[in-house]
Amino acid sequence: MATHENETLKQREIPFCKLHPDTDQAGTAALLLQDIPGVQHVKQLSPTLLSIRYDLAEIGIRQIEELLVELGFHLAGNLMQRLMRALHYYAEETQLANMAMGCVDCDSARTRKIFIERYARLCHGCRDPHSEIWRHYR
Repeated sequence: MATHENETLKQREIPFCKLHPDTDQAGTAALLLQDIPGVQHVKQLSPTLLSIRYDLAEIGIRQIEELLVELGFHLAGNLMQRLMRALHYYAEETQLANMAMGCVDCDSARTRKIFIERYARLCHGCRDPHSEIWRHYR
């Protein structure tokens, strides 16, 4: 199943730590990220906030942020930012896994039908441990 391009386009914001020798980390990062395959648009919103649009089929936010950390940038590390970062990582990994399995447009009726058919093929004998004589004794 082909995925729609709009489903893989992501728009995220990357906040940077204010305590860094480079006071314009977002501007420097924007210059570095604009030539990376999969990154479609990069915009500096403030000296410590970067807006980025990318195609998840080519690159994910985890790879982008790991690249920035490798290059010496300091990402914001407060609790809310770490939670949001973990949520984005999880959502993108799940979406990629679903795309790999061809389950982007899964419909629950089809899945339910598969389990019903499997259940119908199973042997459903009596599970009573007593012998046939004791089960029908009157």
